[in-house]
Amino acid sequence: MKNFTKSLLSAALLSVAASASAVTDADIDNSFKPYSKGFPTVNGVVAGLVINKDNVDQYASVLDDGLIKHIKDGWVDITVGEPMDFILNQGYIDATKSGAKRVKLGAKVGELEGYVAGRPFPIEPSLDDPRAGEKMAWNFQYGYNWGDGAAISPFYWKYRNMNTGQIERTIKFNFYFLNFAHRVNHEPMPEVTPNPSKLFRGIYLNVEEPFDVKNTQLLIHRYQDDLKRDNAWLYLGFQRRVRRLATGQVTDSFLGSDLMIEDFEGYNGRISDMNWTYKGSKTMLLPMYDAAKQKRTAEFNESDGYTYTTYHGKGGCFPNVSYSLRKVYIVESDPVDPNHPIGKRVHYMDAQTFTLPRTVTFDRQGKYWKSWMIGQAHPDSHLPANKGTGVSIDDAFGMMDVQSMHCTTGQFKGIVDPKQVKEKQFSVQYMRSFGK
Repeated sequence: MKNFTKSLLSAALLSVAASASAVTDADIDNSFKPYSKGFPTVNGVVAGLVINKDNVDQYASVLDDGLIKHIKDGWVDITVGEPMDFILNQGYIDATKSGAKRVKLGAKVGELEGYVAGRPFPIEPSLDDPRAGEKMAWNFQYGYNWGDGAAISPFYWKYRNMNTGQIERTIKFNFYFLNFAHRVNHEPMPEVTPNPSKLFRGIYLNVEEPFDVKNTQLLIHRYQDDLKRDNAWLYLGFQRRVRRLATGQVTDSFLGSDLMIEDFEGYNGRISDMNWTYKGSKTMLLPMYDAAKQKRTAEFNESDGYTYTTYHGKGGCFPNVSYSLRKVYIVESDPVDPNHPIGKRVHYMDAQTFTLPRTVTFDRQGKYWKSWMIGQAHPDSHLPANKGTGVSIDDAFGMMDVQSMHCTTGQFKGIVDPKQVKEKQFSVQYMRSFGK
Protein backbone atom coordinates (compact mmCIF):
# COMPACT_ATOMS: atom_id res chain seq x y z
CA MET A 1 0.00 0.00 0.00
CA LYS A 2 2.86 2.37 0.85
CA ASN A 3 4.50 1.82 -2.55
CA PHE A 4 1.16 2.29 -4.30
CA THR A 5 0.62 5.62 -2.52
CA LYS A 6 4.16 6.69 -3.42
CA SER A 7 3.53 5.86 -7.08
CA LEU A 8 0.32 7.90 -7.09
CA LEU A 9 2.16 10.85 -5.54
CA SER A 10 4.95 10.62 -8.15
CA ALA A 11 2.40 10.47 -10.95
CA ALA A 12 0.63 13.51 -9.54
CA LEU A 13 3.87 15.46 -9.34
CA LEU A 14 4.72 14.58 -12.94
CA SER A 15 1.26 15.62 -14.04
CA VAL A 16 1.55 19.00 -12.32
CA ALA A 17 5.06 19.53 -13.73
CA ALA A 18 3.97 18.62 -17.25
CA SER A 19 0.84 20.79 -17.39
CA ALA A 20 0.76 24.00 -19.38
CA SER A 21 1.78 26.83 -17.08
CA ALA A 22 0.01 30.10 -16.37
CA VAL A 23 2.85 32.06 -17.90
CA THR A 24 2.40 35.82 -18.13
CA ASP A 25 4.02 38.50 -20.25
CA ALA A 26 5.75 39.68 -17.08
CA ASP A 27 7.30 36.21 -16.66
CA ILE A 28 8.55 36.39 -20.24
CA ASP A 29 9.97 39.88 -19.79
CA ASN A 30 11.79 38.73 -16.64
CA SER A 31 13.19 35.72 -18.50
CA PHE A 32 14.60 37.73 -21.39
CA LYS A 33 15.52 40.85 -19.40
CA PRO A 34 16.83 39.64 -16.04
CA TYR A 35 19.04 42.72 -15.73
CA SER A 36 16.35 45.37 -16.26
CA LYS A 37 16.90 46.55 -12.67
CA GLY A 38 20.67 46.26 -12.83
CA PHE A 39 23.40 43.66 -13.15
CA PRO A 40 24.25 41.33 -10.27
CA THR A 41 26.99 42.45 -7.93
CA VAL A 42 29.37 40.53 -5.69
CA ASN A 43 31.64 42.31 -3.24
CA GLY A 44 35.02 42.97 -4.87
CA VAL A 45 34.16 41.38 -8.22
CA VAL A 46 34.53 44.40 -10.49
CA ALA A 47 35.78 45.01 -14.02
CA GLY A 48 39.56 44.76 -14.16
CA LEU A 49 39.87 42.29 -11.27
CA VAL A 50 42.30 39.45 -12.00
CA ILE A 51 41.51 36.25 -10.12
CA ASN A 52 44.62 34.11 -9.61
CA LYS A 53 45.88 31.40 -7.29
CA ASP A 54 46.65 33.95 -4.57
CA ASN A 55 43.11 35.34 -4.26
CA VAL A 56 40.85 32.67 -5.75
CA ASP A 57 39.46 31.56 -2.36
CA GLN A 58 38.12 35.08 -1.86
CA TYR A 59 36.04 34.83 -5.04
CA ALA A 60 35.22 31.12 -5.07
CA SER A 61 31.47 31.76 -4.78
CA VAL A 62 31.31 33.00 -8.39
CA LEU A 63 33.35 30.16 -9.92
CA ASP A 64 32.65 26.47 -10.50
CA ASP A 65 34.81 23.86 -8.73
CA GLY A 66 36.68 22.90 -11.90
CA LEU A 67 37.71 26.46 -12.68
CA ILE A 68 38.71 27.02 -9.04
CA LYS A 69 41.01 24.01 -9.30
CA HIS A 70 42.55 25.25 -12.56
CA ILE A 71 43.27 28.65 -11.02
CA LYS A 72 44.69 27.16 -7.81
CA ASP A 73 46.95 24.89 -9.86
CA GLY A 74 48.29 27.95 -11.68
CA TRP A 75 46.84 26.89 -15.03
CA VAL A 76 45.00 30.15 -15.72
CA ASP A 77 44.11 33.59 -14.36
CA ILE A 78 40.62 35.03 -14.92
CA THR A 79 40.02 38.70 -15.74
CA VAL A 80 36.63 40.23 -14.93
CA GLY A 81 35.05 42.38 -17.64
CA GLU A 82 32.17 44.82 -17.82
CA PRO A 83 28.70 43.22 -17.71
CA MET A 84 26.64 43.33 -20.91
CA ASP A 85 22.96 42.82 -21.65
CA PHE A 86 22.53 40.02 -24.22
CA ILE A 87 18.94 40.73 -25.24
CA LEU A 88 17.82 38.16 -27.79
CA ASN A 89 16.13 38.79 -31.12
CA GLN A 90 12.71 40.44 -30.83
CA GLY A 91 11.14 37.90 -33.18
CA TYR A 92 12.12 35.13 -30.77
CA ILE A 93 10.72 37.07 -27.81
CA ASP A 94 7.47 37.76 -29.67
CA ALA A 95 7.13 34.06 -30.58
CA THR A 96 7.52 33.22 -26.90
CA LYS A 97 4.76 35.64 -25.92
CA SER A 98 2.53 34.22 -28.63
CA GLY A 99 3.01 30.55 -27.79
CA ALA A 100 4.44 29.84 -24.33
CA LYS A 101 1.02 29.61 -22.65
CA ARG A 102 0.22 26.50 -24.72
CA VAL A 103 3.47 24.59 -24.12
CA LYS A 104 3.65 21.64 -21.75
CA LEU A 105 5.75 18.52 -21.23
CA GLY A 106 4.43 15.17 -22.35
CA ALA A 107 4.28 12.08 -20.20
CA LYS A 108 7.74 10.93 -21.33
CA VAL A 109 11.04 12.78 -21.25
CA GLY A 110 11.46 14.10 -24.80
CA GLU A 111 7.76 14.75 -25.40
CA LEU A 112 6.71 18.38 -25.81
CA GLU A 113 3.16 19.48 -26.55
CA GLY A 114 1.80 22.72 -27.99
CA TYR A 115 5.17 24.16 -29.02
CA VAL A 116 5.51 26.31 -32.14
CA ALA A 117 8.46 28.67 -31.64
CA GLY A 118 10.29 30.80 -29.07
CA ARG A 119 11.35 29.85 -25.53
CA PRO A 120 9.23 26.91 -24.35
CA PHE A 121 9.39 27.54 -20.59
CA PRO A 122 10.05 31.17 -19.64
CA ILE A 123 8.84 30.83 -16.04
CA GLU A 124 11.54 30.85 -13.35
CA PRO A 125 12.49 27.22 -12.55
CA SER A 126 11.79 25.78 -9.11
CA LEU A 127 13.67 23.17 -7.12
CA ASP A 128 10.25 21.81 -6.12
CA ASP A 129 9.47 20.97 -9.75
CA PRO A 130 10.77 17.42 -10.47
CA ARG A 131 10.97 18.20 -14.20
CA ALA A 132 12.53 21.66 -14.00
CA GLY A 133 15.83 20.37 -15.43
CA GLU A 134 14.02 18.94 -18.42
CA LYS A 135 12.33 22.30 -19.04
CA MET A 136 15.68 24.08 -18.91
CA ALA A 137 17.05 21.56 -21.42
CA TRP A 138 14.19 22.35 -23.79
CA ASN A 139 14.95 26.08 -23.42
CA PHE A 140 18.50 25.33 -24.55
CA GLN A 141 17.45 22.99 -27.36
CA TYR A 142 15.01 25.53 -28.77
CA GLY A 143 17.14 28.54 -27.95
CA TYR A 144 18.22 31.22 -30.40
CA ASN A 145 21.81 30.03 -30.70
CA TRP A 146 22.84 30.82 -34.32
CA GLY A 147 19.33 32.06 -35.08
CA ASP A 148 17.34 30.51 -37.92
CA GLY A 149 20.50 29.83 -39.90
CA ALA A 150 24.20 30.66 -39.76
CA ALA A 151 27.67 29.76 -40.97
CA ILE A 152 30.98 29.44 -39.19
CA SER A 153 33.35 29.94 -42.07
CA PRO A 154 36.14 29.38 -41.44
CA PHE A 155 36.42 27.57 -38.12
CA TYR A 156 39.92 26.60 -36.90
CA TRP A 157 40.52 23.74 -34.46
CA LYS A 158 43.93 23.25 -32.90
CA TYR A 159 44.99 20.09 -31.07
CA ARG A 160 47.37 20.90 -28.21
CA ASN A 161 49.56 19.12 -25.70
CA MET A 162 48.66 20.72 -22.37
CA ASN A 163 52.03 19.95 -20.80
CA THR A 164 54.21 21.40 -23.55
CA GLY A 165 51.85 23.78 -25.35
CA GLN A 166 52.79 22.16 -28.65
CA ILE A 167 50.17 22.53 -31.41
CA GLU A 168 50.00 19.05 -32.90
CA ARG A 169 47.46 19.69 -35.63
CA THR A 170 45.27 22.43 -37.09
CA ILE A 171 42.05 21.68 -38.97
CA LYS A 172 40.14 24.26 -40.99
CA PHE A 173 36.38 23.65 -41.10
CA ASN A 174 33.22 25.25 -42.41
CA PHE A 175 30.12 24.67 -40.26
CA TYR A 176 26.52 25.41 -41.28
CA PHE A 177 23.30 25.42 -39.25
CA LEU A 178 19.72 25.55 -40.50
CA ASN A 179 16.49 25.43 -38.53
CA PHE A 180 13.88 23.67 -40.65
CA ALA A 181 11.17 24.30 -38.04
CA HIS A 182 10.39 26.72 -35.19
CA ARG A 183 11.78 29.63 -37.19
CA VAL A 184 11.10 33.13 -35.88
CA ASN A 185 12.95 35.74 -37.91
CA HIS A 186 13.49 34.73 -41.54
CA GLU A 187 11.01 33.42 -44.07
CA PRO A 188 9.72 30.85 -44.39
CA MET A 189 8.23 30.92 -40.88
CA PRO A 190 7.65 28.95 -38.79
CA GLU A 191 8.89 26.08 -41.00
CA VAL A 192 10.70 25.35 -44.23
CA THR A 193 8.33 23.60 -46.63
CA PRO A 194 8.21 20.99 -47.85
CA ASN A 195 9.67 19.23 -44.83
CA PRO A 196 8.49 15.64 -45.29
CA SER A 197 10.89 14.19 -42.73
CA LYS A 198 9.72 16.70 -40.09
CA LEU A 199 13.24 17.89 -39.36
CA PHE A 200 13.87 20.44 -36.64
CA ARG A 201 17.50 21.26 -37.41
CA GLY A 202 20.34 20.38 -39.72
CA ILE A 203 24.08 20.63 -39.03
CA TYR A 204 26.53 20.27 -41.89
CA LEU A 205 30.31 20.64 -41.87
CA ASN A 206 33.17 20.11 -44.27
CA VAL A 207 36.94 20.16 -43.89
CA GLU A 208 39.16 22.36 -46.07
CA GLU A 209 42.57 21.59 -44.54
CA PRO A 210 44.84 19.69 -44.05
CA PHE A 211 45.08 17.54 -47.15
CA ASP A 212 44.77 14.15 -45.40
CA VAL A 213 41.24 14.97 -44.15
CA LYS A 214 40.19 17.45 -46.87
CA ASN A 215 36.55 16.98 -47.96
CA THR A 216 35.62 15.09 -44.80
CA GLN A 217 31.98 15.97 -44.18
CA LEU A 218 29.45 15.45 -41.40
CA LEU A 219 25.69 15.83 -41.71
CA ILE A 220 23.23 15.63 -38.81
CA HIS A 221 19.44 15.61 -39.06
CA ARG A 222 17.57 16.27 -35.81
CA TYR A 223 13.85 15.63 -35.87
CA GLN A 224 10.98 17.57 -34.35
CA ASP A 225 10.05 14.34 -32.61
CA ASP A 226 12.75 14.09 -29.95
CA LEU A 227 12.00 10.40 -29.42
CA LYS A 228 13.16 9.72 -32.97
CA ARG A 229 16.93 9.18 -33.16
CA ASP A 230 19.06 11.65 -35.07
CA ASN A 231 20.32 10.59 -38.45
CA ALA A 232 24.00 11.33 -39.07
CA TRP A 233 26.27 10.66 -42.04
CA LEU A 234 30.02 10.95 -42.51
CA TYR A 235 31.87 11.37 -45.80
CA LEU A 236 35.57 10.50 -45.69
CA GLY A 237 37.48 12.09 -48.54
CA PHE A 238 40.03 9.29 -48.91
CA GLN A 239 37.23 6.68 -49.13
CA ARG A 240 34.99 8.86 -51.34
CA ARG A 241 31.80 7.43 -49.93
CA VAL A 242 29.07 8.37 -47.46
CA ARG A 243 28.35 6.12 -44.52
CA ARG A 244 25.69 6.39 -41.87
CA LEU A 245 27.01 6.87 -38.34
CA ALA A 246 25.97 4.33 -35.75
CA THR A 247 24.39 5.77 -32.62
CA GLY A 248 27.45 5.15 -30.47
CA GLN A 249 29.78 7.02 -32.80
CA VAL A 250 28.48 10.42 -31.71
CA THR A 251 30.29 9.80 -28.41
CA ASP A 252 33.60 8.85 -30.04
CA SER A 253 36.44 11.32 -30.43
CA PHE A 254 35.64 13.40 -33.51
CA LEU A 255 38.58 13.41 -35.96
CA GLY A 256 41.00 12.71 -33.13
CA SER A 257 39.99 15.80 -31.16
CA ASP A 258 38.94 16.07 -27.50
CA LEU A 259 35.31 16.59 -28.58
CA MET A 260 32.52 14.16 -29.21
CA ILE A 261 29.87 15.11 -31.76
CA GLU A 262 27.56 15.13 -28.74
CA ASP A 263 29.67 17.94 -27.22
CA PHE A 264 29.03 20.46 -30.00
CA GLU A 265 27.55 23.76 -28.69
CA GLY A 266 27.76 22.47 -25.11
CA TYR A 267 25.36 19.59 -25.78
CA ASN A 268 24.35 18.24 -29.17
CA GLY A 269 21.89 15.46 -28.56
CA ARG A 270 18.28 14.64 -27.87
CA ILE A 271 16.54 15.67 -24.65
CA SER A 272 15.41 12.05 -24.24
CA ASP A 273 19.01 10.77 -24.22
CA MET A 274 19.61 12.27 -20.78
CA ASN A 275 18.13 12.55 -17.32
CA TRP A 276 17.97 16.25 -16.44
CA THR A 277 18.19 17.66 -12.92
CA TYR A 278 17.88 21.32 -12.00
CA LYS A 279 20.28 22.17 -9.15
CA GLY A 280 19.42 25.82 -8.59
CA SER A 281 20.55 29.27 -9.71
CA LYS A 282 23.37 31.56 -8.61
CA THR A 283 25.47 34.51 -9.71
CA MET A 284 28.64 33.31 -11.46
CA LEU A 285 31.37 34.45 -13.82
CA LEU A 286 30.90 33.24 -17.39
CA PRO A 287 33.02 33.92 -20.52
CA MET A 288 30.61 36.45 -22.07
CA TYR A 289 32.12 39.68 -23.30
CA ASP A 290 32.63 42.61 -25.66
CA ALA A 291 34.74 41.16 -28.50
CA ALA A 292 36.20 44.56 -29.35
CA LYS A 293 37.82 44.76 -25.90
CA GLN A 294 39.61 41.38 -26.08
CA LYS A 295 43.12 40.61 -27.27
CA ARG A 296 42.70 39.22 -30.79
CA THR A 297 44.94 37.89 -33.53
CA ALA A 298 45.13 38.34 -37.31
CA GLU A 299 47.12 35.11 -37.73
CA PHE A 300 44.78 33.70 -40.39
CA ASN A 301 44.97 36.80 -42.62
CA GLU A 302 41.25 37.18 -43.34
CA SER A 303 40.64 39.39 -46.39
CA ASP A 304 38.06 41.46 -44.49
CA GLY A 305 40.46 42.06 -41.60
CA TYR A 306 38.54 39.82 -39.18
CA THR A 307 40.54 38.82 -36.11
CA TYR A 308 40.23 35.78 -33.87
CA THR A 309 40.31 35.12 -30.14
CA THR A 310 43.70 34.37 -28.60
CA TYR A 311 44.55 31.74 -25.99
CA HIS A 312 46.55 31.65 -22.78
CA GLY A 313 47.09 29.56 -19.67
CA LYS A 314 48.19 25.95 -19.39
CA GLY A 315 49.13 24.64 -22.83
CA GLY A 316 47.45 27.65 -24.45
CA CYS A 317 44.13 25.88 -23.88
CA PHE A 318 42.04 28.65 -22.29
CA PRO A 319 40.30 31.34 -24.40
CA ASN A 320 41.97 34.64 -23.50
CA VAL A 321 38.73 36.50 -22.80
CA SER A 322 37.13 38.33 -19.92
CA TYR A 323 34.40 36.88 -17.72
CA SER A 324 31.31 38.77 -16.53
CA LEU A 325 28.87 38.24 -13.67
CA ARG A 326 25.74 36.50 -14.90
CA LYS A 327 22.62 34.85 -13.54
CA VAL A 328 23.24 31.13 -14.06
CA TYR A 329 21.07 28.01 -13.90
CA ILE A 330 22.94 24.87 -12.88
CA VAL A 331 21.62 21.76 -14.62
CA GLU A 332 23.03 18.23 -14.45
CA SER A 333 22.55 15.67 -17.22
CA ASP A 334 23.37 11.99 -16.95
CA PRO A 335 22.95 9.48 -19.77
CA VAL A 336 20.00 7.12 -19.97
CA ASP A 337 22.26 4.57 -21.71
CA PRO A 338 24.42 2.82 -19.06
CA ASN A 339 27.09 2.19 -21.72
CA HIS A 340 27.57 5.88 -22.44
CA PRO A 341 31.23 6.90 -21.87
CA ILE A 342 30.44 9.77 -19.49
CA GLY A 343 28.98 9.70 -16.02
CA LYS A 344 27.40 13.14 -16.03
CA ARG A 345 27.74 16.69 -17.25
CA VAL A 346 27.22 19.79 -15.14
CA HIS A 347 25.98 22.64 -17.33
CA TYR A 348 26.29 26.26 -16.22
CA MET A 349 23.48 27.68 -18.32
CA ASP A 350 23.24 31.41 -18.92
CA ALA A 351 19.81 32.41 -17.66
CA GLN A 352 19.27 35.15 -20.25
CA THR A 353 20.35 33.38 -23.46
CA PHE A 354 20.08 29.71 -22.41
CA THR A 355 23.43 29.04 -24.02
CA LEU A 356 26.05 26.80 -22.37
CA PRO A 357 29.26 28.83 -21.93
CA ARG A 358 30.57 26.40 -19.30
CA THR A 359 30.17 22.63 -18.91
CA VAL A 360 32.11 20.19 -16.74
CA THR A 361 32.13 16.47 -17.60
CA PHE A 362 32.75 13.56 -15.23
CA ASP A 363 33.65 10.01 -16.23
CA ARG A 364 31.69 6.91 -15.26
CA GLN A 365 33.69 6.59 -12.05
CA GLY A 366 32.68 10.12 -11.07
CA LYS A 367 36.13 11.64 -11.70
CA TYR A 368 36.63 15.05 -13.27
CA TRP A 369 37.30 14.44 -16.96
CA LYS A 370 36.70 17.39 -19.26
CA SER A 371 36.63 21.14 -18.84
CA TRP A 372 34.54 22.77 -21.59
CA MET A 373 34.14 26.49 -22.10
CA ILE A 374 32.63 28.43 -24.99
CA GLY A 375 33.45 32.13 -25.11
CA GLN A 376 30.43 34.18 -26.19
CA ALA A 377 30.72 37.62 -27.76
CA HIS A 378 27.99 40.25 -27.78
CA PRO A 379 26.72 40.43 -31.39
CA ASP A 380 26.98 44.22 -31.53
CA SER A 381 30.72 43.96 -30.78
CA HIS A 382 31.41 41.33 -33.44
CA LEU A 383 31.20 41.27 -37.25
CA PRO A 384 29.06 44.03 -38.80
CA ALA A 385 26.75 41.32 -40.18
CA ASN A 386 25.99 40.15 -36.63
CA LYS A 387 25.08 43.56 -35.24
CA GLY A 388 21.44 43.71 -34.21
CA THR A 389 20.83 39.98 -34.71
CA GLY A 390 20.18 39.33 -31.02
CA VAL A 391 22.35 36.21 -31.08
CA SER A 392 24.98 35.44 -28.46
CA ILE A 393 27.93 34.68 -30.76
CA ASP A 394 30.04 31.60 -30.11
CA ASP A 395 33.49 33.14 -30.52
CA ALA A 396 36.02 30.65 -29.13
CA PHE A 397 36.14 27.33 -27.30
CA GLY A 398 38.51 25.35 -25.17
CA MET A 399 37.87 21.64 -24.50
CA MET A 400 40.39 20.23 -22.02
CA ASP A 401 40.80 16.56 -21.21
CA VAL A 402 42.33 17.03 -17.77
CA GLN A 403 43.03 13.30 -17.41
CA SER A 404 45.12 12.96 -20.57
CA MET A 405 46.45 16.55 -20.40
CA HIS A 406 45.36 17.35 -23.92
CA CYS A 407 43.05 20.02 -25.32
CA THR A 408 41.33 21.18 -28.48
CA THR A 409 40.71 24.87 -29.09
CA GLY A 410 38.38 26.46 -31.60
CA GLN A 411 38.44 29.92 -33.18
CA PHE A 412 35.20 31.00 -34.86
CA LYS A 413 34.23 33.34 -37.63
CA GLY A 414 30.51 33.02 -37.08
CA ILE A 415 28.06 34.81 -39.39
CA VAL A 416 24.38 34.91 -38.43
CA ASP A 417 22.87 35.11 -41.90
CA PRO A 418 20.57 32.44 -43.37
CA LYS A 419 21.65 33.59 -46.85
CA GLN A 420 25.03 31.99 -46.10
CA VAL A 421 23.26 28.63 -45.82
CA LYS A 422 21.63 26.60 -48.59
CA GLU A 423 18.96 24.01 -47.90
CA LYS A 424 20.61 21.66 -50.41
CA GLN A 425 23.71 21.45 -48.19
CA PHE A 426 21.76 19.34 -45.71
CA SER A 427 21.38 16.29 -47.92
CA VAL A 428 23.38 13.14 -48.51
CA GLN A 429 23.33 13.89 -52.25
CA TYR A 430 25.11 17.18 -51.62
CA MET A 431 27.82 15.39 -49.60
CA ARG A 432 28.50 13.10 -52.55
CA SER A 433 28.65 15.92 -55.07
CA PHE A 434 30.82 18.12 -52.83
CA GLY A 435 33.30 15.30 -52.28
CA LYS A 436 33.96 14.65 -55.97
